[in-house]
Amino acid sequence: MSEGRVLAASHDGAYVIRLQGDVRLTLCTTIDDYIQHMFDDPEFASVWVDLCDAQGIDSTTLGLLAKLAIRTREQFGFSPAIYSCEPGINRLLKSMGFQRLFELHEESCHSDDTVTDIPVVDGSEAAVREKVIEAHRILMDISDENRAKFRDLMTALERG
Repeated sequence: MSEGRVLAASHDGAYVIRLQGDVRLTLCTTIDDYIQHMFDDPEFASVWVDLCDAQGIDSTTLGLLAKLAIRTREQFGFSPAIYSCEPGINRLLKSMGFQRLFELHEESCHSDDTVTDIPVVDGSEAAVREKVIEAHRILMDISDENRAKFRDLMTALERG
């Protein structure tokens, strides 16, 4: 698997976030900071996530994407779209209950926006740990199944 990357584009408040390669918790600060940047934009109007070039996504990344969807719905009244072409990632999204948060599309978004790499933001060990905990709390709140999946991990992280 290739190393994970976060790319994005925006135009007049419309945002695209594209994840490529194997996206892991090492990118959680980058993703979270970009989400905050997006919501700080007074022209924010829409967002969709393109996972068609993602080879793997860890639970921390999934939790941050869930945070994006929940905040979009709470603040702006709509569910963002998520596009995924990989059957394994589609199964993962459904197993986490993402159909409750996003408009799921099992196809390419055919976005011809010019996306650029988001500069990687390194977080301190403590900051990354807090983002990992937050992401897993969000996943656990989606469903009882998720709560059971991540209970032991959360216990270990919170003792940490």
